[in-house]
Amino acid sequence: MRVVAGSAKSLKLKTIEGMETRPTQDRIKETLFNMIQYDIPGSTFLDLFSGSGGIGIEALSRGAKEAYFVEKAKPALRCIRENLRYTKLDKKAQVLATDVNSAIRQLETKNVTFDHIFMDPPYKKGFEEEVLSIIDRSSICTEDTVVIVESSLDTEIPDFEKLKVIRVKEYKTNKHTFLMKTVED
Repeated sequence: MRVVAGSAKSLKLKTIEGMETRPTQDRIKETLFNMIQYDIPGSTFLDLFSGSGGIGIEALSRGAKEAYFVEKAKPALRCIRENLRYTKLDKKAQVLATDVNSAIRQLETKNVTFDHIFMDPPYKKGFEEEVLSIIDRSSICTEDTVVIVESSLDTEIPDFEKLKVIRVKEYKTNKHTFLMKTVED
């Protein structure tokens, strides 16, 4: 796994041994960032279920002002921190060593909002709908926030009270679902 573009372009990132995490393949990461590339510079990025941190690091490399990484597994946390130091992007990063629900509550109390929220939870465990329902009600997500969910092809991402699916990009083995909050009149 490597950084595709930006200030850390071509640097190889460490990954975690075993099957606990599935780093997003470089070509899928490149496709994703090609779709959002003009919105990344100067943005604030949230990477939930960060794994090795590859998505948030890609956002920082491409000019995001700040990225938050949420991960609770200790081996993954070490990997994220090592990758941030190696790419020299650690000064723009906040690593939250906790579960996603607790992290969202912490960020709400700090009045942090995000331009992009990316999540790649373990597949087939129902985390997508659970976390999206929290984000739907959360102040960390505004009408300008793009929420991106990486999931298996057979995972259905529904509309929520405010968060609505605006786009789905399918690949051979997985997909990205994009959601945004509807503007209330």
